[in-house]
Amino acid sequence: MNKLIDLIRQRQSVRRYTDKAIEKEKLDRCLEAAFMAPSACNAQPWKFIVVNEPVLVKKVARETWNKLAAFNKFVDQAPVIIVITIEKSPLVPTVGGIIKDINYPLIDIGIAAEHFCLQATEEGLGSCMIGWFNEKPIQKLLKIPRSRRIGLMISLGYEPDGYKLRKKIRKDLSKVVSYNKY
Repeated sequence: MNKLIDLIRQRQSVRRYTDKAIEKEKLDRCLEAAFMAPSACNAQPWKFIVVNEPVLVKKVARETWNKLAAFNKFVDQAPVIIVITIEKSPLVPTVGGIIKDINYPLIDIGIAAEHFCLQATEEGLGSCMIGWFNEKPIQKLLKIPRSRRIGLMISLGYEPDGYKLRKKIRKDLSKVVSYNKY
């Protein structure tokens, strides 16, 4: 009855991985979950680049941290990195976004990424969304056209034995929810 909320409670940002390969069937289900995400005007403004060739994974992972921001060093343990590019949207969501000053493709990519990560959790995989990266070197490594931007990346792999589900620390619900007024 509460399968979705249980899955949401189980999903966490995983920052350690084993070197075990990810089965194609599991990866395909994660990609399908992302592909099925809703988007503004059904624009589907994304492309998912699966980086699973070990040498290339290491090169891409190296571009997720630097001397000043080394918090993403764990990415090079992941056997797979998903790179999500922002694709061109049709006219209606583009114009609507300009009028409303809302970047709909970024919202859409966020929804798709969470669908991916929830499915990864369902498959027994760990994932972590990566928003800090050196875009230009990754674009070059993956031959992404200069006209496209990388919106988000996801590291993916099996958690090591003993990796614990952390207690979720959230603000009190009364601080983030109100009814009928701010």
